[in-house]
Amino acid sequence: MTLPLPPPPGQPDPGEARTNLTLAAADGPELRADAARNRALLMDAASRLLARCGAADLTMESVAAAAGVGKGTVFRRFKDRTGLLIALLDHREALLQAAFLSGPPPMGPDASAAERLHAFGPALMRHERDHHELILASRADPLRTFEVPAQRLRHSHVTLLLRQARATGDPELLAYTLLGSIDAPLVHHLTCERGMSADQLEQGWHDLLHRYGVER
Repeated sequence: MTLPLPPPPGQPDPGEARTNLTLAAADGPELRADAARNRALLMDAASRLLARCGAADLTMESVAAAAGVGKGTVFRRFKDRTGLLIALLDHREALLQAAFLSGPPPMGPDASAAERLHAFGPALMRHERDHHELILASRADPLRTFEVPAQRLRHSHVTLLLRQARATGDPELLAYTLLGSIDAPLVHHLTCERGMSADQLEQGWHDLLHRYGVER
């Protein structure tokens, strides 16, 4: 499945900031009614299991049993456990996407590109901190992370804002650097193993933007 994304870096994207792009549509623009019901049933069952037993014990078999469907139905919908975990993350991504694509300032389109960039990093860190167990469990294939629609959208969004803010350097590469600095496993390591505070990491995001010439 392919989620519509902003144009590649280097191509104009008028009105991107107000685009109604959310991962809620990750299964395509229009699911058949029965497919939509099945997906909602499976996501509800997986969410209940996640809350009760955590991501480590979430399996395709347990979701099928909780939803009252055959295991094959779960595999057809999500392909594998990683696909299921990514779908659960996508389910929680819609609110964050709404905030940075069409929400109020400082993240939304009525703020300047610089303001939006400075607000985006801390908001993304808070979002991923709230879901760190699910995120870490979904990283079975590190390379797959870069193809997840949520990650591709974040990278395109940050790249565009860097270009609009006239950052110093290649916006596409800078976007990878910025997002890498607040990647969930790194943030988990720095806060849990190295004892750094969330405030320190957020300040690091602002410092990087200042180095790239993006002033608030």
